[in-house]
Amino acid sequence: MSEKNSPILSFWFEFASTYSYLTTGRIKSLADKEGIQLEWKPFLLGPIFKDQGMSDSPFNLYPTKGKYMWKDLERRTAKYGLPFLKPGIFPQNGLKAARITIANLDKPWIYDFILEVFKVEFSKDQDISDVSVLSMILRSLGQDPENILSYSESEENKKKLRENTEQARSLGIFGAPSFIVNGELFWGDDRLEDAIEFLKKVDPN
Repeated sequence: MSEKNSPILSFWFEFASTYSYLTTGRIKSLADKEGIQLEWKPFLLGPIFKDQGMSDSPFNLYPTKGKYMWKDLERRTAKYGLPFLKPGIFPQNGLKAARITIANLDKPWIYDFILEVFKVEFSKDQDISDVSVLSMILRSLGQDPENILSYSESEENKKKLRENTEQARSLGIFGAPSFIVNGELFWGDDRLEDAIEFLKKVDPN
């Protein structure tokens, strides 16, 4: 099956999201195995949380839930073979990383960038809002940080990220990671396989 005719899985993720890290670390290999085309959809959870009356991550607002999440993340990163170290700052501000991502979705290095941002955040305790950290990642991928950062901060590109966040709202997305399959919403890393199964049922070719 050609990529053009492959079924599409829309992956909505937020760089501040712990469970988005888990999904990013395994979604590409699963999609390749199943012959599925991925649509990477970075967005911002902050405005959506505000719609729900939350001024912070629910994992901070509800400490018992947060304590469980960090233990769960430790277990699941080990299961998936992903590095993990609890960050000193949570949640982090992923705005600049999201802008870089949405400006370069057509680039062959963008998946490696996305995964590396998550890794430095959740296994190296580095601040992904820091331009020097993002520049380091871009340089490690053989890219020119100055040009990429400059375009990512253009009004045209900022608008693209705002539009993604508004689209997430309109789709009823309330958390990350989320997956949209033929109009159906699946939420959470543990629903990735369900989303893929549903996609294959609806589009068996």
